[in-house]
Amino acid sequence: MMQEDFTGQLGSLGLNKGDVVLMHSSMKALGTQKTPLEFISDILNVIGPDGTLLVPALSFDNVNEKQPHFSVLKTEPCIGLIPRTFFHMDKVVRSVHPTHSVCAYGKLAREITCDHYKDETPVGSNSPFMKLPDYNGKILFAGDVVKCCTFMHGVEEIIGTPFTLKKERTRYLIEDEDGIVTERDMFGHYFAGYKQEYQKIKDILQYPDIKTGKVVQADCFLFEAAALREAALEKMKEDIFYFVSVI
Repeated sequence: MMQEDFTGQLGSLGLNKGDVVLMHSSMKALGTQKTPLEFISDILNVIGPDGTLLVPALSFDNVNEKQPHFSVLKTEPCIGLIPRTFFHMDKVVRSVHPTHSVCAYGKLAREITCDHYKDETPVGSNSPFMKLPDYNGKILFAGDVVKCCTFMHGVEEIIGTPFTLKKERTRYLIEDEDGIVTERDMFGHYFAGYKQEYQKIKDILQYPDIKTGKVVQADCFLFEAAALREAALEKMKEDIFYFVSVI
């Protein structure tokens, strides 16, 4: 059978050479016979050597109050095949955060990930998520997984919602690339009583700030990060609970 080639579909969706793109993904939704590594290679071929691919490497299931140790080199992401595969790829770097780290590959990988350790919250101003607008970055949802938009936590932190962060800090043991362990007291996420409704971000932007298309079997979405930040901020100033519902 002819090898599937997704580069044309990804290009038609709006990915270009030199893009900085953060990807959320679902291999199941894509319905492809390719491996996660092959799909990642297609993304990298589209954005080229001047581009940068970022993938959330969240570890909130692995690192918590009972298991507070995080290793930037050893702690596995807990959120799917593509993040775990990307984490193990050669020359991929990872931001230093115990629960909401981001892996990156490409021209600006270190520049975008290097300051995350400065934040005391999961998606603060130094996180790769919140740096995206500074690089004209894009957010790709490979599969209809828009409800998983971690970027929105950063918007919530800017607004100062009553439901995003815990009131008390958790002490973590954070091990960097050199094996140096540092104790840090940091705020974690807390959504008790609320359900996240981030699929609503599809309703607050129009083309060209949101582009839609098919990649294999999946409905995919591409957002301009700066436009999403501004539109979400405006919407939450009108209704701070717009992107959540009460359970």
